[in-house]
Amino acid sequence: MHIDWQSLATVGVVAAAVAVTVVLLVAFALVALSGRQQQPAGGPDRDQPPSTHLGMGTAVAVLCLLAAALIIGFGLYLIIA
Repeated sequence: MHIDWQSLATVGVVAAAVAVTVVLLVAFALVALSGRQQQPAGGPDRDQPPSTHLGMGTAVAVLCLLAAALIIGFGLYLIIA
């Protein structure tokens, strides 16, 4: 029995890189969702600089989760097909 060690190492490195990437994308999505700031009830402070748009954190979170879902979907496609 012959084991192709170079191919095995390549698969291991790619699998580890994809796992780290998916975990980081989900972590970035959680940070983006938790970083949203609510406007005060009395209106925005005039002394504070204008904050980013309230929907920006949601948009970043959606993009990160979409990218993670596409990576996972492509991996499942490669396994099934």
